[in-house]
Amino acid sequence: MPQSSLIHMEKMGPLVGSRYSDFTKSFKLAIRSLLTSCSKEEFIKAFSNFSSAEQESLHRLFVQVITSLHKMIEDEFESLSLETLVGTTLDTVDQLVEEQSLDPLFSNKLKNRIASFKLVLNNSRKGGKIPLVQQMLTS
Repeated sequence: MPQSSLIHMEKMGPLVGSRYSDFTKSFKLAIRSLLTSCSKEEFIKAFSNFSSAEQESLHRLFVQVITSLHKMIEDEFESLSLETLVGTTLDTVDQLVEEQSLDPLFSNKLKNRIASFKLVLNNSRKGGKIPLVQQMLTS
């Protein structure tokens, strides 16, 4: 694991959820596939008017640029993930999903809350009872 990833995980807290781990792995795989989509043969073919030595030099330069770009993108991704608390947010999602799956009445509670909100909203449209809607939103 790269040093920056270890530092990033330490900043995220002692346990990084599986959603965050999957998220970062997916991002890194996507970046890798995008940045390595051009094979050496395709690269050489694109520069067929150049000599073999020039093609090799250009390809080495291309690889260096792609490697540097890859690292910069990963570092920026990790920085933004820290800044926006992606790991914490995904852990919260995991926790909410777990709580909802443990509560067999969650679906019914949610349906009832939505129905009562719609009722209050319809009543407020008819009678201009905005405070009632505000009360409903804060409860």
